[in-house]
Amino acid sequence: MEEKERLQLEAESFLTKCYEELGSTEELSKRLEEVRKEIDKTGTYVHTTKELAHGARMAWRNSNRCIGRLFWESLHVLDCRHLQTEEEMAEALVDHITYATNDGKILPTISVFRPRHPNKGDVRIWNQQLIRYAGYEEGGQVIGDPISTKFTQACERLGWSGERTPFDVLPLVIQDGAKPAKWFTIPKESVKEVPLRHPEYDWFAGFQLKWYAVPIVSNMRLEMGGIHYPAAPFNGWYMGTEIGARNLADEDRYNILPKMAEHMGLPTGKDSTLWKDKALVELNVAILYSYKQEGVSIVDHHTAAKQFARFEQAEQAANRKVTGRWSWLIPPVSPATTHIFHHEYEDETVLPNYFYQPAPYESDTF
Repeated sequence: MEEKERLQLEAESFLTKCYEELGSTEELSKRLEEVRKEIDKTGTYVHTTKELAHGARMAWRNSNRCIGRLFWESLHVLDCRHLQTEEEMAEALVDHITYATNDGKILPTISVFRPRHPNKGDVRIWNQQLIRYAGYEEGGQVIGDPISTKFTQACERLGWSGERTPFDVLPLVIQDGAKPAKWFTIPKESVKEVPLRHPEYDWFAGFQLKWYAVPIVSNMRLEMGGIHYPAAPFNGWYMGTEIGARNLADEDRYNILPKMAEHMGLPTGKDSTLWKDKALVELNVAILYSYKQEGVSIVDHHTAAKQFARFEQAEQAANRKVTGRWSWLIPPVSPATTHIFHHEYEDETVLPNYFYQPAPYESDTF
């Protein structure tokens, strides 16, 4: 099948579904004809603002790994396709951070930059998330977040240097096609961070832990109607276990559980004492407590699972199949206490959707 024919079929499938869901079927025939002519002439086509917005929301609805899909229709879509320079894009990313943070009342948001074009190189954001902490390897140990070590090294090769603390915010790195990547410091006032404390254990504050308010995923490609957007960072709000059971608890991340257990006076000699479980629960208590004390949106895993049940009911009412990746939908704390643990989901990819991309800084050309 020729590329134009394939694109035509994908465009027709997406646009038909899009306009039907928007209740604008009277516009569909004319729009399909416009797109057909555009593809014949240029080899591609341009989404309208309405199509872009609804397509991005549909992609969230189809994201098999996400437990928070109930709110897909509330996604705020920022159209950044007109921006040309890395400086303009960096400014838009900082604007996204500020807008989505909303002084703690997190707004689900996506910024969509220019799509892939047959005659242009891709715009890529090197960051996994727009806000993330650096990881510095020193003498077989890591200061900061071990998940960020390769990206931190890439940033340093580009000329950036951090303060080498456990919580240095990495810069934004943007690459336009074959041009050299550029890095941009995120203003400190744009990054809302939550100091972590525990409602009962005063010693917890002595760990001097903190985490950022908004998880803005920036390394995925948005695909809709055959058009690919390789730079389309998006965010919801945190589920507490993402921080308390993974980012701070995993042995290959900040690995806080042994320190928690020590201060709690738990016997750590045997796993059968369940010291890890006890420490893990209290760490998650601290996360939820701290975010709520700071007025930052967050959801616990029990509430999130109930919200997902409502999403399932809404999708069934709309005659849409609910797909999902079970291993991602179950929370990492007490999964069997949620209905998701006891259900099966088909991990089928439905378009539009978001897809992971290889990290540019790990390529042989960098």
